[in-house]
Amino acid sequence: MKRQKRDRFQRAYVHGYKAGVIGRSRDDCPSQDVNLREYWMSGWREGRGDQWDGMTGISGIHKNPLVMT
Repeated sequence: MKRQKRDRFQRAYVHGYKAGVIGRSRDDCPSQDVNLREYWMSGWREGRGDQWDGMTGISGIHKNPLVMT
């Protein structure tokens, strides 16, 4: 069975979330496309919020099921 590719916007959100959780800067966004950057920043903001709330590592998995490591 072939795996379907995930949506580009979902991937951008997940990568942004991961960057936010580990504490990377928002300036590290790799995309110049406005729409992809918006999704990346949205994920980054949520990831940073989770990091500040102490939901990092295994404790944060239940928070966002889209993020798979």
